[in-house]
Amino acid sequence: MSEVCERLKDVNEAGVYQLACSLEELHGYAAQAGFAVFEADLAQVQGKGEFLAAIARAIAAPDWFGHNFDALADSLCDVSWRPAPGYALVLCNGADTLGLSEAERGIAMGIFADTVTFWKSQGKPFWIFLF
Repeated sequence: MSEVCERLKDVNEAGVYQLACSLEELHGYAAQAGFAVFEADLAQVQGKGEFLAAIARAIAAPDWFGHNFDALADSLCDVSWRPAPGYALVLCNGADTLGLSEAERGIAMGIFADTVTFWKSQGKPFWIFLF
């Protein structure tokens, strides 16, 4: 098993990172680890509503997804519809802003940090990669 695959499985290293390899490589490593990968393209995102819709599509959010930050937090901490030994959320083409205002980006990044912490407490790595 590759070193990257082993690192992906390490719950203590999981977090929010800038992706340093290609998407194809990440998908290969994640498949080797048995992880679920959710990929959201943020290229056309302009604001909170479009950001939440892009993430909801990427994770195949259930019908109860309310298109607000609370629903984002709830759904990222309950991906029971996609059981896996670990997860990776890849946010593509978001530049530095993710298509959000500074305040909204701060809220989203806080949710991502809380998501990683929650999954660590469950013994599962949850990675968020900015690409």
